[in-house]
Amino acid sequence: MPPFQPGSPLEKFFHDYLKHKPAPNQPPRRQQALGSGFIIDASGIIVTNNHVIEGADQVSVTLQDGTEMPARIVGRDSQVDLAVLEVKPKHSLPTVPLGQSDKARIGDWVLAIGNPFGLNGTVTAGIISSRGRNVEHGLYDDYIQTDAAINRGNSGGPLFNLSGEVIGINTLIYGGAGGDSIGIGFAIPADDARGIIDQLRRTGHVSRGWMGLKFQNVTNDIAETLDFHKPDGSNGKGTLISEIDPKGPAAKAGLEVGDIITRVGDQDVTGQTMPRIIASILPGAKAQLTVWHKGALKTLPITLGQSPTPPDMPPSDTHQPEHPHAALGELGVTVSSIDADARTQYALTDDQRGVLVSRVEAGSPAASRGIAEGNVITQVGQDQINTPDDFAKAVQRLHERKKTEVLLLVQDDDGLRWVPVPFLGN
Repeated sequence: MPPFQPGSPLEKFFHDYLKHKPAPNQPPRRQQALGSGFIIDASGIIVTNNHVIEGADQVSVTLQDGTEMPARIVGRDSQVDLAVLEVKPKHSLPTVPLGQSDKARIGDWVLAIGNPFGLNGTVTAGIISSRGRNVEHGLYDDYIQTDAAINRGNSGGPLFNLSGEVIGINTLIYGGAGGDSIGIGFAIPADDARGIIDQLRRTGHVSRGWMGLKFQNVTNDIAETLDFHKPDGSNGKGTLISEIDPKGPAAKAGLEVGDIITRVGDQDVTGQTMPRIIASILPGAKAQLTVWHKGALKTLPITLGQSPTPPDMPPSDTHQPEHPHAALGELGVTVSSIDADARTQYALTDDQRGVLVSRVEAGSPAASRGIAEGNVITQVGQDQINTPDDFAKAVQRLHERKKTEVLLLVQDDDGLRWVPVPFLGN
């Protein structure tokens, strides 16, 4: 609320405006958000924060020269707050390389470039204030802290070293009044982000390893109480197991409550680093654990499971296809791409795939098999479809092979069902 004098007419106006709620039948107000990003592939692959694009109906990218292009969300991960976008430029784009953030030192100079408050291409300078910061933002906190000025709109932008390499993705700030920069900003390290970006580009989501246990950091008090020491006599470090899922990988590997995990492979672990290290191992992969068990160290092999936390699937309508509709007279049905309006009207989820049935001709083959407006067709036979063109081409291939009907996987209010639909005249 702006600082108007008590009783001012403007105070009442802004109070009424901000507290106003739309009528029940009135559509929600559309909002626009701004953020930053950087290009890692000349073909048009862009990295930003997940919170910059989360919940977006449409995403567009504006380059430094003012060129604006629609963007498609390739993949996103809310756990680490990363997203990968794709644009289709007419020519190759300039790129920046991901550097090795683990080699960065406290005191090294860094540059932050981004779009704070809509001021495109703003550059600020500072140093690395700390590394490995856990600010209790999420399970995988491992931030680079910098005093380079980072403000609202810098989210998703690059943090450069003096070699021109991106060593961090600017993500969080500790702000003063109104969220102003006070010289405490946080960036996701490039070495943490690299594997996540690769997975998002390949599969659109992130798969994380899972051990099936709960643990806590080994403090000095805990180490003293358990007489857990290093060979030099100093207190040991690791993660103390407090609970084990009886059906999880940890139980199958022979771990017990009270064991202390000190290493995973060749990496020392603590309560802070353990989640990030385990999550970086793909489900199904094997790892060697070094475990302190009742006064002695031993090595146990473990096969990681799939994390029970479902991955974040990208929405399918942030980059609408060239042809949003297709009419197939041989089936008597018209299909459309799934956009934001369709999701609202038919209560479809953000990650719903397929094409929407927008019209069914009376007396047509589709109508005779119970297909109705508002249904979603997700597959033609064994082929997954996401656009009207995909649907039309799949049906055309069957027509050319002299098939008499097409098998559709249809989603309605009752769930998914296979529906064989004959071609007109059969």
